[in-house]
Amino acid sequence: MANMHSTARPRSNAARICTILAFVFAVLAVFISPLLFGVAGVVLGIVGAVLGDKPLGWYAAVASAVGAVLGGLLVAALLN
Repeated sequence: MANMHSTARPRSNAARICTILAFVFAVLAVFISPLLFGVAGVVLGIVGAVLGDKPLGWYAAVASAVGAVLGGLLVAALLN
């Protein structure tokens, strides 16, 4: 049993940093620039998930996409 290996990558510090930045970009996408920070947050969330921060990285990518949509709706509501 000790010789069994897992196919999942171990979480690294880089993965956690990418995930945290993706959550920060999700918030910035709502208030500052939805397109720029939304896309960057999705990319960083996916990178964090691929590097080993599995559930949180995917959550950060989805949160960034939702933040971009909410930011776009907010901008559209303010301009009209």
